[in-house]
Amino acid sequence: MKTFVLALTGLLTTTLVGVADAHPRHPFDIQAHRGGIGLTVESTLASFGKAMELGVTTLELDLQITQDGREVITHDRKTTAAKCKDTAPAFPGDPAFPYVGKYVKDLTFAQVRTLDCGSIRQPNFPKQTLSPGAKMPTLAELFQLAREHRAWGLKFNVETKVEAAAPQETAPREQFVQRAVREISRSGFARNVTIQSFDWGALMLVRKAAPWLPTVALTQPEFLQVGQPGKSPWLGGLDIDDFGGSPVRAVKSFGASALSPVHGNPQGGHAGDPDYRPFTTKALVDEAHRAGIKVIPWTIDDVATSNKLIDDGVDGIITDYPDQLRDIAAARGFRLPRAYPAC
Repeated sequence: MKTFVLALTGLLTTTLVGVADAHPRHPFDIQAHRGGIGLTVESTLASFGKAMELGVTTLELDLQITQDGREVITHDRKTTAAKCKDTAPAFPGDPAFPYVGKYVKDLTFAQVRTLDCGSIRQPNFPKQTLSPGAKMPTLAELFQLAREHRAWGLKFNVETKVEAAAPQETAPREQFVQRAVREISRSGFARNVTIQSFDWGALMLVRKAAPWLPTVALTQPEFLQVGQPGKSPWLGGLDIDDFGGSPVRAVKSFGASALSPVHGNPQGGHAGDPDYRPFTTKALVDEAHRAGIKVIPWTIDDVATSNKLIDDGVDGIITDYPDQLRDIAAARGFRLPRAYPAC
């Protein structure tokens, strides 16, 4: 019996040490992509509320800027009938009506807010809960929702959705940064916010305007343009080849706190698929960690790729299905983020 107890104790100790060694960074950052598209219609207050009540580390969201300089939380630079419906003109006889099909930067805040962006379920997310009549929210409304949930520990990863390769289709990066910094500074949640962007020029502006705000560099191979002549429009004046093709070295040069790369290609592929090529690798993660930079890849919705990335040592994952990622994180021994039920 004594021998058996000693053996069992040794096994348990080995197992627990193995878990601790595998995951020294607790908790794991579970980021709900656009509030959790797989569960609720994206970028609505209902989607963000659902994620709070489920229990995520971070709400991931996108900003667009209207013609009159107001921010709205929405991913797409152009309004689309696949996601939003026209209701009524902002004022009688508005010549710009209907608004669906127009760029957000060409519409006023009043015009954008007439759109119903919660009544259409996306075919590739058949379990989405609808939010009929939902408007594109503002940052102030999102922060107010977090206050109502008393979600004081919740984090926000705010993307300035500048279209660097087609700048005429979005507001200038200066407007994105000015508006985001203003609303974040007055929110009461500033210490919980990171600013992310594929447009590294916007992140450089954030570093100047609000050096206290951590920045997250989004990227994918097509935007880096390794080995190609000239500078990619996405890198804020940097040439990735000046950094040996290393995105880690490049983002370190302007003080980014985290790198947020695509998980692999094709983006809808999974680890283990014959044509899948990972972009976020253990080598990339190790290089970033040596530089003091976190790695949080996007957007991962399957178990196999999630586990592969956890094995690689990533600091978190952006996902459309935060409920599934919670289950994976729990099974892997991570401490789960707190849930914030509605008050």
